[in-house]
Amino acid sequence: MDEINIIQLFFFLLPAVIVGAISYYFFKMHVDNEEKLRRFLLRQENQKTSLPIKLQAFERMALLLERISPGKLLLRIKPSNFSKEEYEQLLIRNIDQEFEHNLAQQIYLSAECWNVVKTAKNATIGIIRKTGMSEDIDSAEKLREVILTSSIDQTSPTDAALEFIKKEVRNTI
Repeated sequence: MDEINIIQLFFFLLPAVIVGAISYYFFKMHVDNEEKLRRFLLRQENQKTSLPIKLQAFERMALLLERISPGKLLLRIKPSNFSKEEYEQLLIRNIDQEFEHNLAQQIYLSAECWNVVKTAKNATIGIIRKTGMSEDIDSAEKLREVILTSSIDQTSPTDAALEFIKKEVRNTI
């Protein structure tokens, strides 16, 4: 073959190569778009079933935080005939029971949200223990009174956690 035939062959093949490359590009774009559409539809279908469960988990966490907030906890559990130490242990045991009752909900929450809930629980227990260590407090009734008074004056850890949960819910919906 001479040089002119090779150049003619090249010019004959050039449009076919260009059409083939463009066809490959458009076919790849089409396949990628179809894959994205399938993923979107699958995610949308999963969200229809998982969103109500996630919202229920958020509701349970909000209820947990409300139940273990110092003010509500102390109003619900009266210090009848308990020593200061017994009452303190009763409050802590109640908080732990509430928390353990809702442990399974953590699988529906983000790690950060679950850590905020755990921190609020531990901080509430810390408040009760710290107040119980005060030498000025000699009875369960006095312990209850001091914790209630301090919870009125300052924001409780459960309130901060509840605000975080509300923000999480807004971001989830």
